[in-house]
Amino acid sequence: MAPDPTPSAPPPDTEAHAALLALHHASPLVVGLFDPADRLRYANPAFRQAYDLAEGEAPTWAELMRLNHRRGKGAAIRSDDIERWIATALSRRGKVPHRAFEADLCDGRWLWMQEHLDAAGWMLCVACDITQLRSEERLLRQARDVAQRAALTDPLTHVSNRLHILQLLDAAVAKARSEAAPCCLAILDLDHFKGINDRHGHPFGDAVLVDFARRVQALLRRSDCLGRLGGEEFMVLLPELTLDGAREVLERLPAHVAEPHRVAERQEVCYTLSAGLTMLLPGDSAHSAYQRADRAMYEAKRRGRNQVRVSRGG
Repeated sequence: MAPDPTPSAPPPDTEAHAALLALHHASPLVVGLFDPADRLRYANPAFRQAYDLAEGEAPTWAELMRLNHRRGKGAAIRSDDIERWIATALSRRGKVPHRAFEADLCDGRWLWMQEHLDAAGWMLCVACDITQLRSEERLLRQARDVAQRAALTDPLTHVSNRLHILQLLDAAVAKARSEAAPCCLAILDLDHFKGINDRHGHPFGDAVLVDFARRVQALLRRSDCLGRLGGEEFMVLLPELTLDGAREVLERLPAHVAEPHRVAERQEVCYTLSAGLTMLLPGDSAHSAYQRADRAMYEAKRRGRNQVRVSRGG
């Protein structure tokens, strides 16, 4: 007798869907859903109460944090520089399929937050109240988490540091080997940065590096990873993109960063970047992929700077 065929997926159950939404609506759990552009698309009343959002407000996650910081409500953000705080958080947000951490609110509550990311980039955030746990244990864990974040964060730009971005590259190389998952790697380098330091001084040069990291980060997706390798050199990982798709993203950067704008409240300045792009190949090591992107970046320098060059490898 032939075995039963593999059962197909059941048809959508509208009754169960309605029940699920009703339960989320009434639940004390904090539930929010962000789309691939990191914009809030669903939030139950507990989420809106926790993060001081009126019904109908649908900010991006970064906009939500700016609102909370300005209002002194919602997420407890202990920083005078909200953009630096957001940059640090974005170096970890949405980089792995599942993440759990503690978060505290301005009203004194502590939450255990879990983020779940699907292959299309949708993120489900679910949190429960853990305020009743012993406060001294929470404070110890918070101190540990702060130390761990500092160990992975560049102290100037607050994006991933060299250690962290190279760890992420190792993971991307392993995934490309085992799952044939597309991922592209770019090396970015500011053009004539020594001249900026010589003309304006090193403190202003540091401000340019911070400005550069913010402007690059603003054009990347939540799943993309930006890290500072050292000096004026940065690395970007662009998962789930082919070489053509990654090139389309990167080719927006030179014009974006070259627009005259104010840095450190001084007169308008402009600067340019050179970038080298490659795609991770099944036989790559982290070193070989890095070298290929680095050579493409130097080719961009040789060809006049302020451009993106691609190495297809092979």
